[in-house]
Amino acid sequence: MKLMVLILHPVEKLEPVLEKLERAGVRGATVLSSRGMAMALENYTDGSFLGSLRAVLDPDREENRTILAVLPDDHVQKAVDAIEAVVGSLNNPNTGVVFTVPVDFAKGIQS
Repeated sequence: MKLMVLILHPVEKLEPVLEKLERAGVRGATVLSSRGMAMALENYTDGSFLGSLRAVLDPDREENRTILAVLPDDHVQKAVDAIEAVVGSLNNPNTGVVFTVPVDFAKGIQS
């Protein structure tokens, strides 16, 4: 089992991503509102490079969404393919970040 974490930058694509994930066999996920470090440091006034960089690169975006899903190992690539079908390649800027971590125990997850 894996915990897949997706940090989705274009929040307007949340529903299409969730729909694609469901069609790919992801039966449940948790969606959290989140803010990246650069966004959090935006108003930090000691000359922070990250805060200044965020203001220049994407001044209108204030938050993103973090999606957590526990998946069987063989579902991870299907889930990533579903995400990229909506947002494009995650190698492109302003799409998102996805990663997995091993899950050695889970209870209460419907498969």
